[in-house]
Amino acid sequence: MKYIIILGDGMADEPLAELGGRTPLEYAEIPNMDRIAREGRCGMLRTVPAGFEPGSDVANLSILGYDPRTSYTGRGPLEAASMGVSLRDGEMAYRCNLVAIRDGVMEDFNAGHISSAEGAELLRDLDARLGSVQVHPGVSYRNLMVVSRARGAVTTPPHDIVGQPVAGYLPRGDDAELLLDCMERAREVFVDHPVNRRREREGKTPATDIWPWSGGKKPSIAPFREKYGLAGGVISAVDLLSGIARLAGMEVIRVPGATGFIDTDYEAKARYAVEALDRLDFVYMHVEAPDEAGHMGSVEEKVRAIERLDEAIGIVLDRPETTVAVLPDHPTPIRIKTHTAEPVPFAVLGKGRDDVSAFSEREAPKGSFGLIEAPELLSLLFSP
Repeated sequence: MKYIIILGDGMADEPLAELGGRTPLEYAEIPNMDRIAREGRCGMLRTVPAGFEPGSDVANLSILGYDPRTSYTGRGPLEAASMGVSLRDGEMAYRCNLVAIRDGVMEDFNAGHISSAEGAELLRDLDARLGSVQVHPGVSYRNLMVVSRARGAVTTPPHDIVGQPVAGYLPRGDDAELLLDCMERAREVFVDHPVNRRREREGKTPATDIWPWSGGKKPSIAPFREKYGLAGGVISAVDLLSGIARLAGMEVIRVPGATGFIDTDYEAKARYAVEALDRLDFVYMHVEAPDEAGHMGSVEEKVRAIERLDEAIGIVLDRPETTVAVLPDHPTPIRIKTHTAEPVPFAVLGKGRDDVSAFSEREAPKGSFGLIEAPELLSLLFSP
């Protein structure tokens, strides 16, 4: 038996008036997700333990069987692992967004989805001004900052404060002075940078600032094969997921056309997942697009992302002798454009059957799995 989890990041939502009181999952045409629910079993999954921020880092660690209460130190070190950046003793990695701040307000947490090449050019020139602090280009707006002799800082994810004044959310704590200095230097480098001048001429949002957040030191994560006795792999265009995979000793499966945005190649991810199951026991197929649409506050794009993911799931369902699970990692409600910590629906095909007829936030609680904690999911999936 082979196993696959299909993870639609941020796919869960709230009932929306513009959808006739339905959620995007209820409104979307999702025959393949509905089939998994109808022919399988459903339940609800608590992916964010009490006291933790509802981030994709915490939620995906939980789903992969790693309790954040013992394995989570911050998002930064997970992304550092993905980028091949080894943290030494005393070093701390912060996620470092390229953002647009206008008149003291967080206008855009991703600087108009700046390209990776443009971001790398900006950060190359910034890195030359930072001395002992290093910045590492990632994918699009998602980059990394490494601080030596770090003690930590209280920070806020930029996607949580879009449209709000940033003054009340600036870093505070032991590393705050250093981080604020780096942010000031970035403004000086970016203000008249050729990349930003070009973006403005093209009518695109410039990257005015950096925003460091979720710093941490290297975590201790047990190897996936030792934990479950199975060979696993991860498909994702997001450094965070690749970092978890590397730290857990799982295969990082690269897919051409995977972008980490709503234009990603959904079907290519599904094809690569099916092919990987010829050599692996378990594949975790992560799709970021529904979350990005939620952060955009776009009902249309979120429904479209869910429907395109469902089409790709059809490719996976064609593979015989495969247990298939589908779920979000957390809700990203259109109404607030950020994550929440409520339990999410999940459905599993290949572990029996119950009376649920569709995959949604309202139907899944009727399933026979009930409410379970996310770190228990894989043990349930892999059980005889």
